[in-house]
Amino acid sequence: MKEKYNPLLEEPHRRYNILTGEWILVSPHRAKRPWQGKVEKNTASLRKPFDEGCYLCPGNERAGGIKNPVYTETFVFQNDFSALIKEASDFKYNKKDLLIAKGEPGICKVVCFSPRHDLSLADMEQEDIKRVIDVWTNEYVELGKNDFINYVQIFENKGELMGCSNPHPHGQIWAQKSIPVEPAKEQKQFEKYFKENKKSLLKEYLKLELKQKERIVYENEDFAVLVPFWGVWPFETMIISKRHFGSLPEMKEKEKISLAGAIKNLTKKYDKLFEVSFPYSAGIHQSPTDGKSHKEWHFHMHFYPPLLRSASVKKFMVGYEMLANPQRDITPEAAAQRLREIL
Repeated sequence: MKEKYNPLLEEPHRRYNILTGEWILVSPHRAKRPWQGKVEKNTASLRKPFDEGCYLCPGNERAGGIKNPVYTETFVFQNDFSALIKEASDFKYNKKDLLIAKGEPGICKVVCFSPRHDLSLADMEQEDIKRVIDVWTNEYVELGKNDFINYVQIFENKGELMGCSNPHPHGQIWAQKSIPVEPAKEQKQFEKYFKENKKSLLKEYLKLELKQKERIVYENEDFAVLVPFWGVWPFETMIISKRHFGSLPEMKEKEKISLAGAIKNLTKKYDKLFEVSFPYSAGIHQSPTDGKSHKEWHFHMHFYPPLLRSASVKKFMVGYEMLANPQRDITPEAAAQRLREIL
């Protein structure tokens, strides 16, 4: 039986990102062209469980002579080179509405996921990832108690390709006065949909994705991992909660275990895709901590990996994408199928 022609898989078209209100260009026909780009040898080296030269390993010295405790699980500390500081003044600068600036106080922390230098989330046990989620939850609550903190961004940059300065498994938390650009875009879309439909935007979207199954990578009782319909990066994914809630503290214990399972399953798939410790930037988007009710918010986690065709061939935002709008060749459906088939 001849397959039904699907223009989404064959023809150039634009897809709408319901979370940001922006469009991307998809060019599936270009994925058939021969590849003549740069190919490099993967030179990733094996790491040892403890590195005496690593400033994140237990008992080692950090900047300014600060010594890490000999931690055995997770370890959190205030970033020695914080991008935001709580002492920043709340100044305002405006010259004829053309030169505009505002002071931005905040707090930056580092979360070491494990004392083991040679692990990543993909290598850690599910219960150890769950401990990381517990730490994220506690930090979200404690940082959010500060009157001047209105948003807590939890994220991880993995790999040199993503600008990570240290291979020790760790992530960061930046908490600040304003709601950053990307969560602010999502909040606008969430609010609009909730006001018009009295429902969660992501819950309705996930319901449709689970019905179609085309972009689902993995699911368990509480979470689904999928390649978003509008995804820009070749193997971009989202982890979305099946239940509608806004933030980590609202999560049940079994949901934390399920989230840990989803993170482990996805990151292991990533590592097997090109047989390399897969680089990515990942982060949780959740309710602001501004003291307001945010029934519109729906908890989710983004993963943005740059690898395109192999361990060394990367996607870059260049040319049209920098000057016009994002574009991709491999469709979200094809990317999801490749990830889904990895056991």
